[in-house]
Amino acid sequence: MQQYNIHTAKTHFSALVEKAANGEAFIIAKADKPMVKVIPYVSHKTAKKRIGFLKDQLTIPEDFDQMGQNEITKIFEA
Repeated sequence: MQQYNIHTAKTHFSALVEKAANGEAFIIAKADKPMVKVIPYVSHKTAKKRIGFLKDQLTIPEDFDQMGQNEITKIFEA
């Protein structure tokens, strides 16, 4: 990951913003000490929706909320 000092980041701010917008994260440092990580912004409106991506690929048992209840009860009774 690229690292830029503050002076370079100020001088090339527009280019670095474009770089981040295109998916390239980078670090801004002060006296060679990393200070911040700049990552691309992903809007919730443009983010891919993942709800339902496993539809018809798995099933949830009817007793899902009761699974392992006997084992858990034994652990806490001991």
